[in-house]
Amino acid sequence: MIDSKLRIFMLSLNMIVVLNFGSQFAHLIARRVRDLGVKAEILPFNTPASKIKELNPDGIIFSGGPASALEKGSPRPDKKVFDLNIPILGICYGHQVMAQMLGGKVRKGVHREFGKEILVLKKRIGIFKDLSPRELVWFSHGDQVSKLPKDFVATASTSSCKYAAYQHNNKDLYAIQFHPEVTHTQKGIKILSNFIFNICKAPKDWRIDSVAKNIIAELKDKIGKDHIIIGISGGVDSLVAGTLLYKAVGKQLHAVFVDTGLLRKNEVRDVATLLRKRQFDLHIVDASKAFLSELKGVTDPEEKRKIIGHTFIEIFEETINNKLKKYPIKYFAQGTIYPDRIESAEASSHASKIKSHHNLTLPEKFGFQIVEPIRDLYKDEVRKLGEVLNLPKEMLSRHPFPGPGLAVRIVGEITPERLHILREADAVFIEELEKAKEYEKIWQAFAVLLPLKTVGVMGDERTYEYMLALRAVDSVDGMSADWHKMPPELLEKISSSIIGKVRGINRVLYDITQKPPATIEYE
Repeated sequence: MIDSKLRIFMLSLNMIVVLNFGSQFAHLIARRVRDLGVKAEILPFNTPASKIKELNPDGIIFSGGPASALEKGSPRPDKKVFDLNIPILGICYGHQVMAQMLGGKVRKGVHREFGKEILVLKKRIGIFKDLSPRELVWFSHGDQVSKLPKDFVATASTSSCKYAAYQHNNKDLYAIQFHPEVTHTQKGIKILSNFIFNICKAPKDWRIDSVAKNIIAELKDKIGKDHIIIGISGGVDSLVAGTLLYKAVGKQLHAVFVDTGLLRKNEVRDVATLLRKRQFDLHIVDASKAFLSELKGVTDPEEKRKIIGHTFIEIFEETINNKLKKYPIKYFAQGTIYPDRIESAEASSHASKIKSHHNLTLPEKFGFQIVEPIRDLYKDEVRKLGEVLNLPKEMLSRHPFPGPGLAVRIVGEITPERLHILREADAVFIEELEKAKEYEKIWQAFAVLLPLKTVGVMGDERTYEYMLALRAVDSVDGMSADWHKMPPELLEKISSSIIGKVRGINRVLYDITQKPPATIEYE
């Protein structure tokens, strides 16, 4: 076994690199690029030009950001990036920092622009090809470019921003002060399309069927005749990752489903039935006592996630040494997806960590090379990939379930009693949603047990039992979410059903918080 931690980066397709300067819209830029059929990879703003050159992207986009280009120590890209001969598009802060670094000037704006503005196009060429003389765009800035660098020319303006867009006379360097990635900019997709296809000449190869073939081919080439183990959690991500691996290496794949004691009702039975029908070499390990023992008395959410991640690894290593020792296992696979990396601040060294994901908290010394087949995909892309792989609709349509399971849906300490209460309540919640045909309308729904007890009345007797929060959200990829507007009569029925069937709960709440400011999960 190799005593190293080497992550395998999949999907070596053509791409557009998005350098992230801390913008709330950086991931929206990446989604827009992917929606146009080209892979987008978000990297920290200070990624060395040499590293970018190795990736050989078709183009580079500088995102916006909250900093001022006039501040000392404000974010700057590697200046050598301008010498790579790769087309660059600067957006908002990226527009300002490009001008400043190449010899232009930026000043505090006399008139701050926030919201919709009319853009007057001086040159309808390059990124503005086939646009109208006047376009509605969306601004969000205070500073603005006051002097263009040498050999640059203005291509658009607004009533208060002289250099709302500019480009180089001879090089493929473009910059715009507004945000084309937001829907308020009416021709924003057209502008991005012009840059990606007319300027960068990027081919459209980000199609889910092509992605599937590419991943399978790379897995087959990388793993060769070695064996690989994957942890199956019951969620869509690990199921899709496991299916890709099975198509690539067949019986060289060994699936381990660890029953942590933190799973949903009947989870082990349902997932095991599915995988065995698909001929997986499946090993079910009941480790519920070990997990509950390690988590006893722990209340901190980050500590819970780390304990679960490390306990998973210990269980896997024990399983390999006992049940699978006859196989030359060299690789360890996970169902990590792009939002996991983002929230764990793994996708960017300058990102703020929102929460650790159990599959991204591996020990420093781990005896296997890490394979993450779907690490570059958002949740909706994973579902589409599952459809291409002909996975059952009922499994793909299941709502996301966190790797740490019910541990992060019990706020505070985890006990067998609390687990039982939450597991039963969650099952009733989902059952009622399915009966009302509301389940398929929701991106994710689940129950959360709060560490609070309140006074209630049942059968003329006083009760003192737990509060339960219900969470249902609408989303596309989990990066942002809105609370689901559920019919009041259905909420009332769900509440009555839970309190009537589940002992230990006497009060049900409905969470109407968006993401952001909240996360979807509670911990």
